[in-house]
Amino acid sequence: MAKTDKSVEITLIIVAGVVALALLGFIVISNFLPTNTVTGNGRATIEITPDLVSVYFNIETKGNTSKEATQSNSEIVDELITELIKQGFERNQIQTMNFNVYPDYDWVNGKRIEKGYKATHNIRVKISAENTEQIGNVIDTGVEAGAGISYINFELSQEKQNEYKKQVLNLAAEDAKAKAQAIAEGLGKKLGTLISISDSSFNYYPWRIYEAEGGMTMKASEAKAASTNIQPREQEVSASVTAVFKLI
Repeated sequence: MAKTDKSVEITLIIVAGVVALALLGFIVISNFLPTNTVTGNGRATIEITPDLVSVYFNIETKGNTSKEATQSNSEIVDELITELIKQGFERNQIQTMNFNVYPDYDWVNGKRIEKGYKATHNIRVKISAENTEQIGNVIDTGVEAGAGISYINFELSQEKQNEYKKQVLNLAAEDAKAKAQAIAEGLGKKLGTLISISDSSFNYYPWRIYEAEGGMTMKASEAKAASTNIQPREQEVSASVTAVFKLI
């Protein structure tokens, strides 16, 4: 009797194992079977008005040592910041974009001639687009401190970028779903569950008011002339979304 029970137990284990393997095989095979899906590629564009004007300064100094070049550079930056704060600017409106110190040299007859060190400091000053009359004073302040103007942009603040990004991505997602829905209806199908969704980012580019030719710093008079009486105009920002749905 004990031997019979043991045989039955072994048989049940074998059967259970076979069923489990069959179920696993079905799941694996199902994953590779073609699924009826539809893809909607959505795109949206909205018109926006920049809320910032950014003036970009380049401070370049030289010295016999890296310390000397850095010290001279810091003096110009400190003066620029101090004068802007006196004019009512907040410290968070003055931003360091890049700072670098490196050997300065020339090549003469194939030989490298050491000339000491060079320090460069890129500063961004943010102005509300409602206060464009401040641009001229900012330019004068930078130039008087010893900085050169690289370029001037109309831009979106980070807060506005986040706001418009959400808005345009929502519209692009709606467009993707609407296109997928139309395709499904044309095939006599309905949209099922959402399988996947991806976006190709938020496309936004600052509007360059003026840029120094050849990458050289421009003169204060040129920069002020370029920015005089310029008001921000509407610009386009866009986003794309790809959504894949199951067809039912």
